[in-house]
Amino acid sequence: MRVLITGAAGFLGSHLSDRLLAEGHEVVGLDNFITGNPANLAQLVGNERFTFIKKDVSEYIFVPGRLDAVMHFASPASPNPDSPYGYPNLRIQTMKAGALGTHNCLGVSHAHAARFLLASTSEVYGDPLEHPQTENYWGHVDPVGPRSMYDEAKRFAEAMTMAYYHAHEVDTHIVRIFNTYGPRMRLDDGRVVPNMVQQALRGEPLTVYGDGTQTRSFCYVDDLIEGIYRLLLSDEHLPVNLGNPTETSILEFAKIINRLAGNSAGLDYQPDKRFGNDPQRRCPDISRARTLLNWEPKVDLEAGLSRTIDYFKNKLVAQ
Repeated sequence: MRVLITGAAGFLGSHLSDRLLAEGHEVVGLDNFITGNPANLAQLVGNERFTFIKKDVSEYIFVPGRLDAVMHFASPASPNPDSPYGYPNLRIQTMKAGALGTHNCLGVSHAHAARFLLASTSEVYGDPLEHPQTENYWGHVDPVGPRSMYDEAKRFAEAMTMAYYHAHEVDTHIVRIFNTYGPRMRLDDGRVVPNMVQQALRGEPLTVYGDGTQTRSFCYVDDLIEGIYRLLLSDEHLPVNLGNPTETSILEFAKIINRLAGNSAGLDYQPDKRFGNDPQRRCPDISRARTLLNWEPKVDLEAGLSRTIDYFKNKLVAQ
């Protein structure tokens, strides 16, 4: 296949580019580097099956030649208001990537008779009243709250994707991505994994907000990319959750990082610092992915964190 990937220089987009190229496909990467990092694509320089277009996905997109698939991954994704890459500081860009960007990408798919895959998110469930979350849950989302620019952009993107499926018979696919971590996350991303790993590598106590009993389900990036690739090749058009169904409390997560990094500085408890309606619990029901894609995560948390810690260690040394 010849595949267009928007957000190709991002954390997930770059890993997806690597995977598709490894499978023998051609990749056209598109990114404007608002949150993407050119270094994430350094390994692809000189690869004759990879081409790059520097462009804002919310503007008109033209790709010469054939396209067999379009995968829309362009969007700010960090909720951290203290990070320059967090969507609270990129409100309009986030909305445009989810709305105009999705419309543009679906138009390209339609014009090329190409399959389309939307990178959606567990954020469409908001602060969930159902646990774990199934794809049939409609969510508990504040449409005008501090996280709304991301949540509603993705919810609109899903609706637009289904509209093109029904109205134009575009071969569409929607993945709802839960917490994912691994190499190529930004050091200054502002989310829990890079924050805690950096603190541990610097020998600092790890910041835990509240009592640390809030939970997340952490999926290693290689597992997620495998699921996305299977979904792209599937016949499923309704949303599919991809993530790790094993919940881990933030407190336990911090202790694991300290142990793996050899950090004896312990923990630093701070007052609860929830941004907006940041959920206390989030965990996917992946029954649909197991049934339709024969997929579930394989990399356990400690193995994935060890690889991630090594990556950040090299990045910190290089600074």
